Amino acid sequence: PGIYVCAKCGHELFSSRAKYEHSSPWPAFTETVHQDSVSKRKERPGALKVSCGKCGNGLGHEFLNDGPQRGQSRF
Repeated sequence: PGIYVCAKCGHELFSSRAKYEHSSPWPAFTETVHQDSVSKRKERPGALKVSCGKCGNGLGHEFLNDGPQRGQSRF
């Protein structure tokens, strides 16, 4: 339980309350802690490249409409 932060700068990214089980080997979250927790840029249809909102460290992707409920995204 707690807050997941950027490994590079310590910026708050995700809460354990937004974490859920997914078939991928990486942790999956439905939302960020703050609106400015991450920055996003379109990489391909259905996926955004996600970086730390403070230092720009690469965090992976946001997969649109791939969350636990219809219409939710998965980080």
